Amino acid sequence: MRKPFQGIWNIIRFNWHFYLLSFSLVLLITLISQVLSKPYTIVGNIICLLVIAITTVSLIVSFYIYDISGLYKLNWLPALTFSPNSKIANVHAGFDETSILLSNKYPRVELTVFDFYDPVKHTEVSIKRARKAYPPFPCTQQIEFSQIPLPGNYFDCIFIIFSAHEIRKEGERDIFFTELNRILKPKGHIIVIEHLRDIPNFLAYNIGFFHFIKRSSWYSTFKAADLIVHRTKKITPFITTFILKKNGTAS
Repeated sequence: MRKPFQGIWNIIRFNWHFYLLSFSLVLLITLISQVLSKPYTIVGNIICLLVIAITTVSLIVSFYIYDISGLYKLNWLPALTFSPNSKIANVHAGFDETSILLSNKYPRVELTVFDFYDPVKHTEVSIKRARKAYPPFPCTQQIEFSQIPLPGNYFDCIFIIFSAHEIRKEGERDIFFTELNRILKPKGHIIVIEHLRDIPNFLAYNIGFFHFIKRSSWYSTFKAADLIVHRTKKITPFITTFILKKNGTAS
């Protein structure tokens, strides 16, 4: 069970350096403005207001997404029916908030959790802080994104929730999704949940939206991996779900 304000608190404590930088910038400009003439003081005040507004908007949107939108209740998931011997996987990049939720939602299936976090490639300090704060889900398997040690046609469904964008190079993402295609059963689904590099996320996160991937790039990756987009769904204006299937399978 998630605690109230858990989402926004995680964002602040894992990314506190950004908020400290914003506060320091506002403080510095305010102090400098005290010794400048009026026109420069006005400019300084405008810059301070912009920094405060951008930071506040991002926090409000994050609170909406991660605390009150119902994202972590998983009621927005497509109607997936699993038999008791079904196998599902959850693949993440070092920070796992969803495996316990999936295990509770689908208690009769076999859940396998993979972590492709690589400290050499994934150098963001926020992920390191998150990994210290949250222990891994029991029996989580550490893998390379390019090689999952399981036979083909193994899983009925694979979830990749807010993690695939951590593979920054497009060619490596192609390899990753090709590998997911290999271990997916012919009638299985891959559920990809991501922020997109689009207008709503730009308005919410300003230059932070460059950390996200464009919709066209996702479609290019899916095509390269011989996957088709069966459906898309907007959980909020800021989050998109891609429901993928193997190319050539019946609906």
